[in-house]
Amino acid sequence: MNRISAVLLAIIIITGSAAFAGFSPPSMEGLKQLNSARYSGVVPARWGEVVPGVRTRLDTGEKVLALTLDACGSAKGKGVDSRLMEFLVREQIPATLFINGRWIDANPELFRQLAANPLFEIANHGIRHKPASISGRSIYGIAGTQNVGDIVEEIELNARKIEAISGVRPKLYRSGTAYYDEIAIQISQGLGHEVAGYSLLGDAGATWSAAQVEAALMKAVPGDIALLHMNHPEGGTGAGIIAAVPELQRRGFRFVRMSDYPLK
Repeated sequence: MNRISAVLLAIIIITGSAAFAGFSPPSMEGLKQLNSARYSGVVPARWGEVVPGVRTRLDTGEKVLALTLDACGSAKGKGVDSRLMEFLVREQIPATLFINGRWIDANPELFRQLAANPLFEIANHGIRHKPASISGRSIYGIAGTQNVGDIVEEIELNARKIEAISGVRPKLYRSGTAYYDEIAIQISQGLGHEVAGYSLLGDAGATWSAAQVEAALMKAVPGDIALLHMNHPEGGTGAGIIAAVPELQRRGFRFVRMSDYPLK
């Protein structure tokens, strides 16, 4: 293999892309070994929601707002707020949906319908909804991924699941809990995913009332990314969004998907 071919092969392995003719997608084990070797001995220094590399806003001054809806897939989080999703479709409100692998398994036909609707951008919320750590750090009582190989699996297994069903590989990743160390962010980027944070807390993990969600959304400024949930129909998220959207539109806001604008 000449030098150019070796470089191309390395790019394919790192990104998980089969875009170069003549190459098959790399094996999961190959991706894990490559990344484990690359980050061997590295000790992360950062841990949080806002770590360098996390994209928290749309890079525009236009009066636009990105609604991002997580579907976490936990034992109590496999539901769907049908009223909310029907409202978004009826009113033609775009959104970016961060979908966990366990939620897909619980809602396979609904996932296909959502993925086929051009209003919605499907993004990666991990295969097991883990905080993104190479050292097993935890937050909110949820244990993070344990090592480099574990974070590769968390991102890549769900990316491949989404692509196998929808035909489109996701380009955005948000970890379970939206917590990261900086090495996990680098690994995500190497796997072809931008790390998606937020600038506007919309429902505090689907715990807020409809009035609280509406009040939070009314604080939006141009370029905000709102963090919300679509998997808790018993909560106030859906009703809060439904109440806020018409008033935000009256104020001149448009709703967009995260990929519709550059991120910063």
